[in-house]
Amino acid sequence: MRIGIHGKEVQGPAARFNEKIFEELHRRKADIHVSSKSLKHLKSSKLKSLKLSTFEAGDSLKNFDFFLSLGGDGTLLESVTYIGKHEIPILGINTGRLGFLATTSRDETETAIENIFKGNYKIDSRTVLELESDVKLFGGLNFALNDFTIMKKDTSSMVTVHVFVDGELLNSYWSDGVIVSTPTGSTGYSLSCGGPLVYPKSESFIITPVSPHNLTARPIVLSDNSKISFQVEGRSKKFLISLDSRFASIDESVSLTLKKSHFKVKLIQLQGNHYFKTLRQKLSWGLDLRN
Repeated sequence: MRIGIHGKEVQGPAARFNEKIFEELHRRKADIHVSSKSLKHLKSSKLKSLKLSTFEAGDSLKNFDFFLSLGGDGTLLESVTYIGKHEIPILGINTGRLGFLATTSRDETETAIENIFKGNYKIDSRTVLELESDVKLFGGLNFALNDFTIMKKDTSSMVTVHVFVDGELLNSYWSDGVIVSTPTGSTGYSLSCGGPLVYPKSESFIITPVSPHNLTARPIVLSDNSKISFQVEGRSKKFLISLDSRFASIDESVSLTLKKSHFKVKLIQLQGNHYFKTLRQKLSWGLDLRN
């Protein structure tokens, strides 16, 4: 079994925990490949003796069977940039606090790996946003699992973002910016700006203004078959755009259009785990916090 791994830099007990994962995969005779970025953080002599193969961003990983993300939700989003269009099933192993995407805890990891090798899992397919532009942005990694944002670049006055849906003007948002999120991203930045929770299978996009000047400008949910385009105005000549926290600076002349990508991100869902369970745990639903 050929497995790719990407993880963040860790120290102490977390480093030992990651080492055990590599040892377990080696014991199962897996063909292990690790991102070159992650390899720099692996200081253990035991891991160095494994002579791990490496891969870079942009390399084709189409022959990989699975992908492990060791970290939190941010690490999993980075892992998606390595996987790209190949739709390799990915398991997020959380080395910190419970995440919305990296939902496998340390205590569950050994059982999770065993179930992967036995085929005891389901695939949760998630919609991906794709950015079209008349200039090359983000090094060709023009997609996002969570969200796309247009934001003012500094502490200058707000921007005006004209948003068009399938060629029709939706609204001109006077605000600090606008977020377009997938259902997966509805639990991220959009949620903190007042956006709704949206079930991942709902086939929709969510547009959420950031600190709008007009308080009647509310989030809206659209079909993910829509094409969403933008025109930006402001006193500043430069604006920030992002795809899953990867940023680029542009001016108002750049053409931007969002659509649903032709590929999806496939998250491994183990028995007993579900999106609703994650919501209950992360948001403390059903708990009486007064006691």
